[in-house]
Amino acid sequence: MGERDLFQPLTREDKITVVLYRTGIAMSALAISSCAYMLLAYPPAASSGMIFSVMLISLHISVGLSVFFIHLYVSKFHRALKGLYYLSLVALLLLYITGGGDFMQAFTKSPFGPVLLIPLSGCLGFITAKEAFCFKLNEGYLVALVMPVYLLLVSAGALSAKGVAYGAALIAAMLILFTLRKVFMPVHYDIGDKSAYT
Repeated sequence: MGERDLFQPLTREDKITVVLYRTGIAMSALAISSCAYMLLAYPPAASSGMIFSVMLISLHISVGLSVFFIHLYVSKFHRALKGLYYLSLVALLLLYITGGGDFMQAFTKSPFGPVLLIPLSGCLGFITAKEAFCFKLNEGYLVALVMPVYLLLVSAGALSAKGVAYGAALIAAMLILFTLRKVFMPVHYDIGDKSAYT
C-alpha cells in the first residue's frame, strides 16, 4: 500500500519529479477530456486530422511524463513500464505510416488503428491501477480495465458514433475524478521510503 509517512526529508529532485509525474496525469486527463468533448459537442471537428493529431501526440507526451517520473519500489516494474511506453511509440509510428501521415485516417479507416493505442492505454492503466492499489483510488482500476476494452470495441466496429463519444466521456470522467483525488495529495506520498527502492 501507499506510504503516507514522511520517511526522510524531500530533496529538490524529489519534489520536481513528483510535480512532473502528476503533471503528466493531469495532462492525460485533459487530453482525453478534450477528445471526449469534441466527440460529444462537435463531432465533425473531432474528425479533423489536425485536432486528432494534436490530442494524440499530447496524450503520448503526458503519459510519457508520468511513465518516466513515477516512483516505484521495484525497478523491474519501472523497466517493464518504460518498455511498454516505447512499444506505444512504435505503435504511434505505425499509425502515422499506415495513415500516410494522417493519424485520423489510420485510426478510422483501419480496424487495427484503435488497437495500436492499447500499449499507451496500458501505460496509463498501469499508472492509475498503481495509484488505486496504493491509495484506494478505485476509479483507477476502472480506467485500467475500461480503456483497452473500449479500444477493442472501437476496433471491432461494435460501437456507434454516439457509443464512441459516450465511451470516451466515461473514461474522461473517471480520469478527471482520479486526477482531482491524486494531484492534491501531499508530495511525500509519492516518494515513500526510498530505502525500499530496489
